[in-house]
Amino acid sequence: MPRRSRRKSRSGIYHVILRGANRQEIFHHDKDRLRFLAKLKQFSGKEFQVMGWCLMNNHVHLMIKEGRESISSLMKRVGVSYARYYNFTYATNGHLFQDRFISEVVESEIAVLRVIRYIHMNPVKAGMVDHPEEYVWSSCRLYFGQVSYPVNLLNTSTVCGLFSREKDTAKGKLIDYHRLQEEYDGIDAWPVSQKRMTDEEARIKVIEVIGKMEIPQVKSLPKVERDEVLRRGRR
Repeated sequence: MPRRSRRKSRSGIYHVILRGANRQEIFHHDKDRLRFLAKLKQFSGKEFQVMGWCLMNNHVHLMIKEGRESISSLMKRVGVSYARYYNFTYATNGHLFQDRFISEVVESEIAVLRVIRYIHMNPVKAGMVDHPEEYVWSSCRLYFGQVSYPVNLLNTSTVCGLFSREKDTAKGKLIDYHRLQEEYDGIDAWPVSQKRMTDEEARIKVIEVIGKMEIPQVKSLPKVERDEVLRRGRR
């Protein structure tokens, strides 16, 4: 059966997941992680922009924006290059990664924020750290204003710009956004299977979400904050 073609993102932004074949570990030591990041940096720039990343033991999360190359081509180059290093270092052969990487389009502003937080929260959900910035091998530390390797790999302008044009303000709001507890569902609308609420149920739900705020006040909120209120209402 022929493979289904990948969906093309209108924004050029994708959430990419690279998994080890049969879920095997792809990083055993810090030198392996450093090598993967070096390869990622080597191929980035005009080819693509890295907006977020997280290296787990047996998989990688990336948020990337296409440049001159297609996502399939650039992921193949990164994967083949790292697999060559891995097989030589550990005297192995065969496929290191699953035959096909996972990609999902990221086309709205709120989707960009949900994905970057989901990527950074992976180590927390795995029980490896208590807070996302404590995990060394993700882009969270740089977004939070801490030292992070490698230098000049990450493009933070798109994500931070959704919060504020002022650097410190954007950083503070981004940190607050990460503190919110949420399970990423990738859905911007009510679930199809969810039963429609009555007017009274809807009124109660609105009060729970916005508290003492009036509807006009919600409308006047900055877009990111307004979207967060609406998201809470979909729970």
